[in-house]
Amino acid sequence: MITPNMNYGNLKDSYLFYNISQKVKAYQNAHPGEHLYRMGIGDVSLPLCDVVIKALHEAVDDQSDASRFHGYMPECGAPFLREAIAAHYNARGVNLTPEDVFVSSGASDELGDILDLFDRGGSSLIIEPAYPAYVDANIIAGRKIIHLPSGRDNGFLPEPDNSAVADLIYLCSPNNPTGAVFDREKLTKWVNFANEHGSIILFDAAYEAFIEDPTLPRSIFEIPGARTCAIEICSLSKTAGFTGTRLGYTVIPRELERNGMNLNDMWIRNRTTKTNGVSYIIQKGGAAVFTEEGQRQIQENLRVYKNNAAVVTKALDKAGIWYCGGKNSPYIWLQCPDGIDSWSFFDMLLNKIQVIGTPGAGFGACGEGYFRFSMFGSPSDTAEAAKRLESLLCKR
Repeated sequence: MITPNMNYGNLKDSYLFYNISQKVKAYQNAHPGEHLYRMGIGDVSLPLCDVVIKALHEAVDDQSDASRFHGYMPECGAPFLREAIAAHYNARGVNLTPEDVFVSSGASDELGDILDLFDRGGSSLIIEPAYPAYVDANIIAGRKIIHLPSGRDNGFLPEPDNSAVADLIYLCSPNNPTGAVFDREKLTKWVNFANEHGSIILFDAAYEAFIEDPTLPRSIFEIPGARTCAIEICSLSKTAGFTGTRLGYTVIPRELERNGMNLNDMWIRNRTTKTNGVSYIIQKGGAAVFTEEGQRQIQENLRVYKNNAAVVTKALDKAGIWYCGGKNSPYIWLQCPDGIDSWSFFDMLLNKIQVIGTPGAGFGACGEGYFRFSMFGSPSDTAEAAKRLESLLCKR
């Protein structure tokens, strides 16, 4: 008899967004035609920028011409895109070679697949509140999970703890859901900790493009010592609006080794075994992001989301609500007012001002009592939501 992966039985029901959708559906049925202001799911609202659209069209035309047609792509990524990504890092002072870069279909896929590199009997350290996929991917793989709590007292950016040592360490900066960003000092402590204990940091940099403060690191490889203890996983989803187009990349330095095994070589072997590469058309669109004009255009879009954050944080400041994120991050993580729980706050916002966010309880026990807003909506809806928030919270 075939034995299935019994670890699936250890997964908790994914109730967070299901419960949200059910509550929203019930409200809409009771209030047909009522407009809702959605700041929950972190999906972008602006279209792909012009330079990317042009590159995608050109790539489609290439596929119609036998002399320019492309079939299977290199499993680790087209050289033109790997070179463009490495050059992008180099321009920011981070020395990478194209061989350090692996093209993927997105950070979410890679965060799960990357566990193939590590023994299933190992352990993973996950800071809570956490992006749920970190926890679920490790449960599916049968790995031991060590939860490191964080809270308002440390700005949701805990420092390493010698009582919580694991083979893998998950760091996300800017963080989802909290919007908190590691500074160089704190990130250096984590790099030193990983090198001291032989751990490997899985650094989720999906939102790095939102960092404006030049003193804050956008890549873990800005930190000395990171090349011997870290893997960086990135995405064009929020950076360039590729949520529906699907493209990302992973950086595994050639120096990264454990027990005589080179992880860069291992990932080459993994990708050439398990994938046939990302499509030529999508990679051509992705390469356009890293041109000078592409960077200019995506910054215009990112500015819209950053302005959304400024509008909402201004309203929270006026209402005297504690929060982190919103600056150098597309997420705002706020403390629910008057000690109410996060689901009660969700119901209050939906029923009183028609604003939708995400209850912090869905991101782990440390998220209870907090709430997440995403800044990827339209400016007009965000402005109205902020106005309603300010009015509601100032009256409490």
